Amino acid sequence: MGIGTIGDTRAVFFDRDGVLNEAIVRDGKPYPPGNLAEVRLVEGAVEGCRLLKKAGFLLIGVTNQPDVARGTTKKEAVEGINDHIRARVGLDDFRVCYHDDADQCPCRKPKPGLLLDAARDWGIDLGGSFMVGDRWRDVQAGARAGCRTVFLNRHYDEHLRDTPDATVSCFEDAVSWILERREK
Repeated sequence: MGIGTIGDTRAVFFDRDGVLNEAIVRDGKPYPPGNLAEVRLVEGAVEGCRLLKKAGFLLIGVTNQPDVARGTTKKEAVEGINDHIRARVGLDDFRVCYHDDADQCPCRKPKPGLLLDAARDWGIDLGGSFMVGDRWRDVQAGARAGCRTVFLNRHYDEHLRDTPDATVSCFEDAVSWILERREK
């Protein structure tokens, strides 16, 4: 279903909240931090991203931030959080969808637009790349783009709609799984 090879660069795409930084969980549902003071990187994110970068992967954050469209969060706050995370973990790029489901935009996960646009801009081989996410939308977006998918199970009160290539319980396990399957 994905578009396959656009270039020869391999990438790891990461969802933001719940994958790179801790999500704020209320009643079994994950929410993004509201400001920079609430941002806590997940354990192992800095070292894991360093290892993936050393292995030759491009690192790209891909995140839905519909609270901007809903008027409950300012775009500048999201960008400040993204800049902080990018600098701390060494991401090469951050792609953001600020729309809500009703907008029907092609970039809002589970649609693969964020990944496809990054692939075009960076010359990414999607078939040789990975998507790491903590929600069904991430897994579906990665699969639709043609990436191998890693589900970071945070035990939220929601169910997967697709079967990921791997299910892990921590960031370090996601990195290990990817490194074991990278093309040499």
